[in-house]
Amino acid sequence: MMKKLFTLVLVCCALTLTAQDYFPCKNEWRTKDPKEVGFNTNKLQDAVDFAEANEYSGPRDLRLAILEGFKREPYHGLQGPTKPRGGPAGMIIKDGYIIAQWGDLGRVDMTFSVTKSYLSTTVGLAQDGGLIQSVNDKVQEYVWDGTFQGEHNGQITWEHLLQQTSDWSGEFFGLYDWTDRPNKEDGFDEMRYRQLRTPGASYKYNDVRVNVLAYSALQVWRRPLPQVLKEKIMDPIGASSTWRWYGYDKSWTVIDGIRMQSVSGGGHHGGGMFVSTLDQGRFGLLFARNGKWKDQQLISEDWINRIQTPAEAYESYGYMWWLNKGPRQWEGLPDHLFYAAGFGGNYVVIDQQQDLVIVTRWIQPGKIGEIVRLVYRAL
Repeated sequence: MMKKLFTLVLVCCALTLTAQDYFPCKNEWRTKDPKEVGFNTNKLQDAVDFAEANEYSGPRDLRLAILEGFKREPYHGLQGPTKPRGGPAGMIIKDGYIIAQWGDLGRVDMTFSVTKSYLSTTVGLAQDGGLIQSVNDKVQEYVWDGTFQGEHNGQITWEHLLQQTSDWSGEFFGLYDWTDRPNKEDGFDEMRYRQLRTPGASYKYNDVRVNVLAYSALQVWRRPLPQVLKEKIMDPIGASSTWRWYGYDKSWTVIDGIRMQSVSGGGHHGGGMFVSTLDQGRFGLLFARNGKWKDQQLISEDWINRIQTPAEAYESYGYMWWLNKGPRQWEGLPDHLFYAAGFGGNYVVIDQQQDLVIVTRWIQPGKIGEIVRLVYRAL
């Protein structure tokens, strides 16, 4: 039996080598000399050196980093698990091959708001599978337990939540929407009693509302989102068994008589996706390849196009993926880039046209643009 299994693994890897596009098998990822795929090796090393030299300056004890980073938010505190971080790590993938790497690629770390792009993926899978008929449907048609009650919240669609333009208002698992990332000039009363904006009219990055989306996706899937992600995405792309996706201590609900945790869309209060650099790279490669892995279309091309469509209210944002357009555009880089981004310098940058993926962990805020520019200068 062991001999047969070993033969199957060899066949799998051999098939990928003869295909037009290389896909790494589970527990195996080929490397290539940068010169073989059109890169200047010395210039590419400049990008690696820059990433290693510009480590995120916050404490490696991420409990302290979270509490310090968001201390001006009313009632902010840790609600979910954390994990001490490692040092800078990253990888550059061209045509499916690793052409540069640094740090401990197998170490599992928090990835903060990169989690939002995983969450978006579970919503895309729900639409692909017909659980959500249209992202323009009102969410209250699917989630009728009071989460979207009232004239304002009742107008909110799936797209509004995905683009962070919903202005959902309320309390959710003990957290209030108005406490999340308040404007510096606003006082307590201004935040709490602000005038609500029509859903879709304005953009506001807000983790409480993202967690409302995660809960809503749980309601339509009727099983924990980590199970959905594992079955539909992470296992097919050969991800390791080490990643975890957590919610908060209080974010539990009962569906079909079974107690389930509603996961968070980031690590703002702890929780979120804990994952290795290697697994982030596989996830990025799937999106670089338009949702296809080997001969399987894991997520539809339609969804891959949707996540790259700018929100009318904010051109730099798609369906929980950042776009290289509008106010947050990186100077001197192609506008077709899109990327997942999280606190502490966690990024998964994707260029479908170049079949290029850049993964970084723990770099200083504001340095990612320069790292990506150095990679492109090496082309």
